[in-house]
Amino acid sequence: MTKAEIVAEIAQKTGIEKVAIQATVEEFMGVVKDSLTRGENVYLRGFGSFIIKKRAEKTGRNISKNTTIIIPAHNIPAFKPAKTFVNEVKKSN
Repeated sequence: MTKAEIVAEIAQKTGIEKVAIQATVEEFMGVVKDSLTRGENVYLRGFGSFIIKKRAEKTGRNISKNTTIIIPAHNIPAFKPAKTFVNEVKKSN
């Protein structure tokens, strides 16, 4: 499902104009990105959490050049679904 499809479905279910829904979805994503950039996790009860995972420094290999490189420690964004969310998805299969 794409962002445009999400906007269209919400607009259909609520009767709110697509432009307003689009702005709301964009702003929500911006707030989540800004929070993670500042190092703050975002918790949505019953849905899940947008969290920052810390990756340790590690050694990698460039196979084509047969060289070793050091990959520095870094942070990555991640999503951890809530247990109720996971259970709903499991039941739907």
